[in-house]
Amino acid sequence: MENPSRRRLPTALACALVSLTASAEDVAQSVDPEMLAVESRIPLGDIRGRIDHLAADVKRQRLFVAELGNNSVAVIDLKEGKTVRTLTGLQEPQGIGYVPSADCVFVANGRSGLVQMYRGADLMPIAQIALGDDADNVRVDDAAHRVFVGYGSGAIAVIDAVTRKKVADIPLRAHPESFRLDRSGQRIFVNVPSANEIALVDRSTNRQVASWPTNEFRANYPLTLEEPPRERVLAIFRRPAKLAVFQATDGRRLSGIDTCGDSDDAFVDPKRNRVYVICGEGVVDVFAAQGDTYARVGRLSTSPGARTGLFVPELDRLYVAARATSAAAASLWILAPRP
Repeated sequence: MENPSRRRLPTALACALVSLTASAEDVAQSVDPEMLAVESRIPLGDIRGRIDHLAADVKRQRLFVAELGNNSVAVIDLKEGKTVRTLTGLQEPQGIGYVPSADCVFVANGRSGLVQMYRGADLMPIAQIALGDDADNVRVDDAAHRVFVGYGSGAIAVIDAVTRKKVADIPLRAHPESFRLDRSGQRIFVNVPSANEIALVDRSTNRQVASWPTNEFRANYPLTLEEPPRERVLAIFRRPAKLAVFQATDGRRLSGIDTCGDSDDAFVDPKRNRVYVICGEGVVDVFAAQGDTYARVGRLSTSPGARTGLFVPELDRLYVAARATSAAAASLWILAPRP
């Protein structure tokens, strides 16, 4: 979340002590400061307050940034490296999804509970759905023409991306935070921090079919998946700050590793078998797969409060949204993985 001056990373960092197993066996791992490089920073303008989630239109090389505290969405042209438009009239935009097959942008608003839809070509508003309180994270199944939106005191709405109508509700025990769709099947893995669980949902029946207790780990906000053959669910906790690895087939916790604090987004980089954890304490942690667990292998300093972002495999870049601070204006950091 800083202005767009390029900076070099330090040449060395102290070794990190990471917990490689659920039994907290301590093993020292060297941390490489060159796992991510700051390629550029794009100013977001006079944006104040919290910034939430992001989405990408890869074909047009556009990025959408939910400027929650500003009640707006920034439209970033990645080729030109600048904000080319701002969508206004929103009420605490939190989650964003872009559906290529429908060429439509879906924005979930926390305060109004509306999901507002915009035509991809010209970003004109075309429809909206009233869900209820705290419409939040958005996930897209483009092949099935479905959009999933977490909201309220415990539900995920299922929206038909073609008709732009809600077709189902999936009840949960409390408000869902981050969730992910299983690309190889019909499962949804959902962080439900107020219920101290990860919920397993069957998309074919739109019902929760299992609950994985998080036990001593609390405040599970980010969640991401490793697809087959490893099939791991990676949940990031804030109390304590841990990356926990669960077996996707039965919910067994395999390990818990120390990570940065105040996390709100995490992503798997399948090309490099890495995980990026974005944290509001002002760092991005980089983890590498090691058997059933992960080890922290890199850490990049960003900006206080920069806790959301998006990894786009097609562009091979990690984007981090940095809110305005007393020292710098809001900006979008573009990070290039190495090697």
